[in-house]
Amino acid sequence: MVTKQIRDLPENADLRRADSLAREIFSDVANKWALLIIEALGERTLRFSELRDEVEGVSHKMLTQNLRMLERNGLVDRKVHPTVPPKVEYTLTEPGRALRATVDAICGWTHQYLGHIEAARGRFGP
Repeated sequence: MVTKQIRDLPENADLRRADSLAREIFSDVANKWALLIIEALGERTLRFSELRDEVEGVSHKMLTQNLRMLERNGLVDRKVHPTVPPKVEYTLTEPGRALRATVDAICGWTHQYLGHIEAARGRFGP
């Protein structure tokens, strides 16, 4: 784990500490909906309904909660256009785009080892 390689971390940056800000951020972004939202946004700007269509299976409530969390953490920018009805668009910020590189790597890993994992699950049983 990265935290073991870095010495003299401030307490709020140490993932091993239950009360650290780093662990809170990690917990926020390391959930399936956040990762899928980041992947769906990519380099694009999308409206809420477009995002919901892109992330199959996400409920209105979960999409709203995760977008708010990503915005609070500075990973997504939310722009409201003064129209009736309001037009709201979401875009990844610079830190969000940087995180997307990691999300892309996780997606690549999933594709690379999908067959291996599927075989292991088959051997493991129900």
